[in-house]
Amino acid sequence: MTIYQFLRLFVLWACLPQFCSPELMFRRTPGLQQMIAEARIPRNDGKILHRQKRGWMWNQFFLLEEYTGSDYQYVGKLHSDQDKGDGSLKYILSGDGAGTLFIIDEKTGDIHATRRIDREEKAFYTLRAQAINRRTLRPVEPESEFVIKIHDINDNEPTFPEEIYTASVPEMSVVGTSVVQVTATDADDPSYGNSARVIYSILQGQPYFSVEPETGIIRTALPNMNRENREQYQVVIQAKDMGGQMGGLSGTTTVNITLTDVNDNPPRFPQNTIHLRVLESSPVGTAVGSVKATDADMGKNAEVDYRIIDGDGTDMFDIITEKDTQEGIITVKKPLDYESRRLYTLKVEAENTHVDPRFYYLGPFKDTTIVKISIEDVDEPPVFSRSSYLFEVHEDIEVGTIIGTVMARDPDSTSSPIRFTLDRHTDLDRIFNIHSGNGSLYTSKPLDRELSQWHNLTVIAAEINNPKETTRVSVFVRILDVNDNAPQFAVFYDTFVCENARPGQLIQTISAVDKDDPLGGQKFFFSLAAVNPNFTVQDNEDNTARILTRKNGFNRHEISTYLLPVVISDNDYPIQSSTGTLTIRVCACDSQGNMQSCSAEALLLPAGLSTGALIAILLCIIILLVIVVLFAALKRQRKTEPLILSKEDIRDNIVSYNDEGGGEEDTQAFDIGTLRNPAAIEEKKLRRDIIPETLFIPRRTPTAPDNTDVRDFINERLKEHDLDPTAPPYDSLATYAYEGNDSIAESLSSLESGTTEGDQNYDYLREWGPRFNKLAEMYGGGESDKDA
Repeated sequence: MTIYQFLRLFVLWACLPQFCSPELMFRRTPGLQQMIAEARIPRNDGKILHRQKRGWMWNQFFLLEEYTGSDYQYVGKLHSDQDKGDGSLKYILSGDGAGTLFIIDEKTGDIHATRRIDREEKAFYTLRAQAINRRTLRPVEPESEFVIKIHDINDNEPTFPEEIYTASVPEMSVVGTSVVQVTATDADDPSYGNSARVIYSILQGQPYFSVEPETGIIRTALPNMNRENREQYQVVIQAKDMGGQMGGLSGTTTVNITLTDVNDNPPRFPQNTIHLRVLESSPVGTAVGSVKATDADMGKNAEVDYRIIDGDGTDMFDIITEKDTQEGIITVKKPLDYESRRLYTLKVEAENTHVDPRFYYLGPFKDTTIVKISIEDVDEPPVFSRSSYLFEVHEDIEVGTIIGTVMARDPDSTSSPIRFTLDRHTDLDRIFNIHSGNGSLYTSKPLDRELSQWHNLTVIAAEINNPKETTRVSVFVRILDVNDNAPQFAVFYDTFVCENARPGQLIQTISAVDKDDPLGGQKFFFSLAAVNPNFTVQDNEDNTARILTRKNGFNRHEISTYLLPVVISDNDYPIQSSTGTLTIRVCACDSQGNMQSCSAEALLLPAGLSTGALIAILLCIIILLVIVVLFAALKRQRKTEPLILSKEDIRDNIVSYNDEGGGEEDTQAFDIGTLRNPAAIEEKKLRRDIIPETLFIPRRTPTAPDNTDVRDFINERLKEHDLDPTAPPYDSLATYAYEGNDSIAESLSSLESGTTEGDQNYDYLREWGPRFNKLAEMYGGGESDKDA
């Protein structure tokens, strides 16, 4: 440690508030300083090192926080021994808060605090002081640093980091079990006095819990606290500073403590005996009912396993533990029968799955109850003597022969007669039938194994008193084989013989098939129906035979085809045989016996063309013919068909007139001008869409009298058309618009032009005024309009 550090420590100790005041701590003490310097300066090589003398004194300043006076709080005084008191020196202050929080009298060196200071915001301030000559502005002392330390007062209460704590402790815990620790903090200075010394106490929660004063650890205070009695507790903890003495500040917090569950309660059945019922028709696995043992615990501590430990129904029923509901589900283990037994008794036990060894002393964690199950009678369907039936019968039996019998009974105590029927969906051809009273199956049509070897039938048994109660059983009928089919050739044989064939040459190997299926397997025999001078058959005794030639050479120009009847027989009883005919063609062959041609016309073809070339030429000709036919068909389709193909083609015709400017062309189907002006007389026009077979002399229509009613006029026109021999032979639309005959100007319609032979003069329209000039120009075209 250097002399400077030692001196500083000594001054700090000497200037504590209890030893010196701010006014005195800065006085120069040359004797003391010299004494310290002489005592602490080390020697080096026999020489004494002298410390340089300081010109002014410095130290720590102490200031109380939270000053409440009206004047500025006095901090201390800076003074240099160069100050003669004549005001020639100027004191300057810089550093933390200089000029704002702390001000200095530049003449006297007095330091004041301008406002109240909070130690919790800043515990000390570091400043620098300097004395300069007021005239020359030169420092008379080197700049020195000092500290203003804020003395603490008890102005902060202890606070907890959380307003509400949540904690838990197992129930039945021993006294003193730690629950949770709470800690309060005090913003005051813990190194100065007791302002930050906190003591904990419990305000609410006794006598269940306690708290350690120094640590804030909350512990249980009562033994055997039971969650089932009370689960939630609220504890209020107080933290007080000043060591808990009177006048200290305090803060509180709330701790919510929950007792967690332990397995300290065994399961208990609410009843000693439980009664259940089940129908005898319930299938295996059906739930009969449930039992449940209550447990005051919760979660896994309340989990229970159920089992049947005794009773006369242990082999008929089973019990399953339902984990979600903690129930025991009793189920049917085997089929029940009311007629055999009507009551079962079970002893069911419920035991905790997780047992805590600490609480064995509370008793066995299991309980038992008696379950009685009553079987209820139901009307059961008939029961067959077998689960399925198999009958075998030969296919040659006579119609009506009984092939087997099915048997069924009513299992109920009050037995009911049974009626048997055959499910026709399994016998669509109605080959079989069944006797409704005794269940005998018999044939109603001939059997044929070759068509169907198996028949799968379903027989239905129903109670006569209750036809809804039915039971089905499968009946399998196997048709046994009888030798009733003759063997035949296995395939169609395309056989040929070469013209240059030699005697004994093989030309074909034949085989046979038989629809029958004898037990010993098939065995066929081959022979000729009659002696043949050209060919013979040789049996290979393996269900095949060889066709051999008997003469030397054949001529296809003389005989091109030979027919060879072959007799095929089997060896089953009764023996069946058939005759198959082989068609043998005579063909030209090469030296190796390969067929070249089998027709006599082939000799006339040029020698240079092969068979493949001839086929190609034929295909080309066919393709050309097809193309020509297609073009002709397309060309023919372009022609339009006539409106009426013949006089026999009679169909309905509706003529629609929707052209507003059609003029005379609109009246070709019928004469409408007469309706417009009955006074006009025109010869009847013939239809232009058909040619009548006989031309009738047109008849003039008599004009209607001036006073003829419109209704009479229409009826007259209808009668006239009905009797007209020139009318078309199909329905047509005729319109009669009679407008009367009293108009002086007569009709102005262009339709009337159809009733006159010559052209009509429209020049008079010009005399009606300018508005009719355009109309006169439109209809005054004369011959040009008519030609158009």
